[in-house]
Amino acid sequence: MTEEEAKAWIDANFHVSRETWNCLERYVAILLSAMDEQNLIAQSTRQHVWARHIVDSAQLLSLASKATSGTWVDLGAGAGLPGIVIATLSDRPILMIETRRKRIDFLNDVIADLGLRNAQVLGGRVEAAPAMNAAVISARAYAPLPKLFGSALHLSNIDSLWVLPKGRSAKNELEAARASWQGVFHVEPSVTDAESAIIVARNVAPAGKKKGRS
Repeated sequence: MTEEEAKAWIDANFHVSRETWNCLERYVAILLSAMDEQNLIAQSTRQHVWARHIVDSAQLLSLASKATSGTWVDLGAGAGLPGIVIATLSDRPILMIETRRKRIDFLNDVIADLGLRNAQVLGGRVEAAPAMNAAVISARAYAPLPKLFGSALHLSNIDSLWVLPKGRSAKNELEAARASWQGVFHVEPSVTDAESAIIVARNVAPAGKKKGRS
């Protein structure tokens, strides 16, 4: 996917306003500028930021289209991918959890700069975050699937939708997780890379246990 194709995909799937385009373009500019100070994205993706990062994040919103209400929680938010992109393209509440001080400051600066009233950052470890009933949980380059579920289960309930980009390791990670975790799982192809995939899950619980609503 080229950069022009990436922008066309966003326009076709979200019909964004001029104001939203301005926000996305501003975010990309901030992201690229801040790369000189901290390693927010891989240098090798600098020339493909719209395809490798913006569309790669935005596609999660399409996969979560049925989870229309409630908080979207992003684990290990890093540079705001997908959290900032989701907050820009939708009006749903976004909570980004991040441990690193520089990344927390970066995310708060971006939220203020773009005027994203629906986004906030929680500083600290995912395991220490207060229990909640997230509508959607996402994580991009956060942790292997078994560890991810273990650290964030208290943020979910039976209705929570997990959308987890796992690149080319998706099927292997899912097979490894099945030994200790159960749920309704399926794998979606990524629109940005034919060999990459996204794990989508519901009703996640430790193997042998039934998870109820809370």
